[in-house]
Amino acid sequence: MKILVITNLAPTNSNPMAGIFVVKRLEQFIKFGVDYFAVSLGFEDDWPAKLTRKILRKNPVTPLNRMGKVEFTPILIRRSLAKTILFKTGLISYYGLKYSNRIKSLLEISKFDLIHAHGMYSIPAGEIAYLLAKEYNKPFVITLHGSDVNLLMPKRKERYIEILENASRCIFVSRALLEKAKSFGYSGQNAVVIPNGYDPDVFKPMDKNAVRKELGIYKENTHYVGFVGNLIPIKRADKLPEIFGKIAKELPNTRFLIVGDGVLKDKILKEMKGLDVVFTGRVVQTKVAKYMNAMDVMVLPSRNEGWPCVVLEAQACGTCVIGSSNGGIPEAIGFEEYVVEEGENFEDRFARKMVDVLKSGYDRNKLIERAKRFTWEEIVKREIKIYNQVG
Repeated sequence: MKILVITNLAPTNSNPMAGIFVVKRLEQFIKFGVDYFAVSLGFEDDWPAKLTRKILRKNPVTPLNRMGKVEFTPILIRRSLAKTILFKTGLISYYGLKYSNRIKSLLEISKFDLIHAHGMYSIPAGEIAYLLAKEYNKPFVITLHGSDVNLLMPKRKERYIEILENASRCIFVSRALLEKAKSFGYSGQNAVVIPNGYDPDVFKPMDKNAVRKELGIYKENTHYVGFVGNLIPIKRADKLPEIFGKIAKELPNTRFLIVGDGVLKDKILKEMKGLDVVFTGRVVQTKVAKYMNAMDVMVLPSRNEGWPCVVLEAQACGTCVIGSSNGGIPEAIGFEEYVVEEGENFEDRFARKMVDVLKSGYDRNKLIERAKRFTWEEIVKREIKIYNQVG
């Protein structure tokens, strides 16, 4: 079976870890002998748009051709500054057709048995797959990852529902995400829930003190609390200083690890003055795994999530994750005692839960054993089964 994979969730020059969950799937395709061709979608700006980016000190985002053994063929659509502005406001809706025409000009679509699109974001991979599948009478599968449903589907409800209902299968990364789509009018009749996974060769238990010494962050008689992710409002990163401050009041011997980067970085670091904080910026997955192992507890207070891969990655390292009750977080955590309900005094209750777990401890082996059900090998086996059903 030959699969055409279409995604705008792919590694870029500015963020090689972008779309890592697509890369990891394709690594498994190679292991299973699945014949695939991956197209990554992006934009090429005209000179006024490039000049504006330069003035705003925003680097151009360029998809990469390769990540390890995984190859991508970038498809770039040229856009003007005016169209960039309209695109941001959601008023430009013809990019799906432009991308599908470009893909047709480069590839023989008739040679593919199935099309798999990742995401229905501002560059709507799912819509492109829909257009190609309809023209060439091919089955197509869409994987919905989170913000495409939570944030964008309400604005483009009718078009999303049309595309989702016509897909051979819609894969949702969590039950919560599927239910959200159904709340907007999607029937769910062609839906299946298959979450993102983790790489057991990268995320595995290590001796905590040994890895802390290796990272140069070791201190005796110290608790380690961490956050891994983008420093953006949807992750509730703006509340990390408040949550960490409350923990430090009860447990002064706590070191806080922030692994990631984003628009809130400067604000967060400014508000954390006086706390023992280690900020790493973005690091490669192998180093993320070391920092997860260095943590006693990891926090995930997000305001919404599709399926947070970081939960399973941390659990595979034997590190407990405390998360909010939003989106797919409770499903990913799998233990209700580590979930804090959204609502009044959330930050107080979240910090209290953290302190309680740090004091009482937890069963590392229970977390490690649960995570084993979500390796990328197991996840991709389930997706290949879907291909065989609809192909």
